[in-house]
Amino acid sequence: MDKPAAPARTIGFWGAALYPVNGMVGAGIFAVPALLAAAVGGFAPWLMLLGGILFMPIALVYAWLATRFSHSGGPVLYGEAAFGRFVGFQAGWGRYASNIVTAAANTQVMVAYATALMPALNNPAAQEIATILSLILFMVINLVGLRFAAGTLGVMTAIKLLPLGALVVAALFAGNPEAAFAVPKFNLGENVILLTYYAFIGFESVAEAAGEVRNPKRVIPLALVTMVSAVTLLYMAVIWAYVAMMPQLTGGASDNALVDAGRAAMGHIGGIALVIAAVFSTAANTFSGNTTLPRLAFGMGERRMLPRWFTHVSPRFGTPDYAILFTGLAAIAFGLWEGFAVLAVAGTLVRLVTYLICSAALPVLELRDGTLRPFHSAMAIAAFAGSLWVSSFAEAEAWKAFAAIFACGTLLYFFAARQEPEPVLVEQE
Repeated sequence: MDKPAAPARTIGFWGAALYPVNGMVGAGIFAVPALLAAAVGGFAPWLMLLGGILFMPIALVYAWLATRFSHSGGPVLYGEAAFGRFVGFQAGWGRYASNIVTAAANTQVMVAYATALMPALNNPAAQEIATILSLILFMVINLVGLRFAAGTLGVMTAIKLLPLGALVVAALFAGNPEAAFAVPKFNLGENVILLTYYAFIGFESVAEAAGEVRNPKRVIPLALVTMVSAVTLLYMAVIWAYVAMMPQLTGGASDNALVDAGRAAMGHIGGIALVIAAVFSTAANTFSGNTTLPRLAFGMGERRMLPRWFTHVSPRFGTPDYAILFTGLAAIAFGLWEGFAVLAVAGTLVRLVTYLICSAALPVLELRDGTLRPFHSAMAIAAFAGSLWVSSFAEAEAWKAFAAIFACGTLLYFFAARQEPEPVLVEQE
């Protein structure tokens, strides 16, 4: 019997590293500086460092789990290996279903930013058309191949990071020289701590596309840990730049606070550059997810958790074309449905539940094969406790949406469970 071929392994470390960066750096980086500065003043950059340190156990857990698997699927494989097919399925299904909805929501945010540059988009019909065309473009780029997608993502990343870097440099000269990393007197509220934690959610998406990464057991762990560290430093620098420019801002914090800081530091051109950065930052965040999400569906298809149809590979491009088409078209459909925002609120909660599953999976797998390490277990416990604590702040609406996703997934699981066991794949190096 013929064995189905796996997608080609086309990207290395730098291509893989783009996905954690863009998973973490989206629209949030344009809002977080003003919110943290308003809460804790000059301590805001250091608070972001604390957030990166608190989040690092989760990154380490994913890195250690990634050394065990070379196929696409990420949390699907981790959850199944430790706790069985049902848990593995739910870890993947919840993320897949909620992120399809989130893709439409994030694309609309991107279009909203773009209206500042293109006034013609400032009406609902034009914004809807722009959202659909953007999702179609992302889908076409993904069909061509992960290498081409990574190259496109690299260009988008440069466009969004260059203005942010320019802001930091300009703030050194135009900002307040007294804006040091000082510890003020303040009371840390839980919402402020949660904000720093949420900034890093989305780092893990590259693990879902491991089947198209060269030497994934080495490359993915390195990409996860180094990029969480790098993004922590990026956030610190950008927040410092905003704090340094605060005395020159008028009107207090706004929805475009970082754009205001860019305008104060670099003039009108600086403001435009930061708007462009906001557009591409949101676009790259969405595109990154739209690239890895079909690979998650492909991995679930490999495990016979989704119909075998999802494992089809394009003979020409070596990509999971059916999974890409289904994911892209589903995102477009949800974008046209006015009630999709109700489900979008569950996206972050699903990620936190996935973190809980993966944190618990690591010590279970190590204990099972006799390689249990105290430091690994300590980090897994810290990651589990942190994710559990953060998820406890989710609102009732998010839990209801999560319950609906879980219930639908359970029905789909028992339908898919009737399929024959998965084959052994022939990998293309």
